[in-house]
Amino acid sequence: MQQDIIDLIAQLLTKTQSMTVSFPDNLLPAPPMAFMVGFPRLEIVIQGTVQDQSLSPDDKNLKTGDALYIPAGKWNLITCDAPATILSILFSKNKLGFSLQRWDGNKLANIDKQNVARLGPRVGSFLLQAMNELVSNPQDRQTARFVLAGLLSHCSDQLAHQAQKLTHSQAVFEVIQEYIDENASSLLSRESVAKRFHITPNYLSHLFRKTGSVGFNEYLNHVRLERAKILLKGYDLKVKEIANRCGFVDSNYFCRLFRKSTARSPSEYRNHWQSQHTEKKS
Repeated sequence: MQQDIIDLIAQLLTKTQSMTVSFPDNLLPAPPMAFMVGFPRLEIVIQGTVQDQSLSPDDKNLKTGDALYIPAGKWNLITCDAPATILSILFSKNKLGFSLQRWDGNKLANIDKQNVARLGPRVGSFLLQAMNELVSNPQDRQTARFVLAGLLSHCSDQLAHQAQKLTHSQAVFEVIQEYIDENASSLLSRESVAKRFHITPNYLSHLFRKTGSVGFNEYLNHVRLERAKILLKGYDLKVKEIANRCGFVDSNYFCRLFRKSTARSPSEYRNHWQSQHTEKKS
């Protein structure tokens, strides 16, 4: 089931006084694969325990409910030894970026991802400035909790504002299309997508009939099949694995849809593309 970021932040707001806020050790050199951008970020452990290489060697662990604030231009590198879920929030100049990811022990998967414009008073900027001041005084944990609560409340307000703003059917439709494009490999359904955007399944179908050129299921299958074509061309994966990676639970159903769309089976499509590609090279 898709976990709604709005609801997740609302849950975090009830627990901020028990959360621990950490800051990177600025003296440590950035290792290979470290993540660094020109905007401040928050990493919050939703479930499990992770290690971050930017923390002091004495205590690299972040457990459920812990938050790591990374100032602009600073690095961090999260590693996991066991299943864990992490919410990342990026505070760029014009928008907020949210990414909810799950490490299952073998691979990292996106559970939810979205962006919202930063609108209204500059409350968020002042809160980030306060958090930057705390970087040099990490022992002031209580103040850090208060500022964290303010930042999460600001994020909640911005997300709620977007939900209220998207009243026009075209705007709603475009956001849903973008969401499907980014998450088609997940187990999406008409019901889960409708719930994600706080609308009814019937209204979702109405949006696609009124605004789009195809129905919801047709659009979802189209996005998945286009992704499957890319995997068939560029990766030596089994058809069943490609089907799973593109969001199809039943590989036989995937093969039937693929043949209906391309007049070829997935294997025939791959062989045809490889033969054409070889001819062009020669």
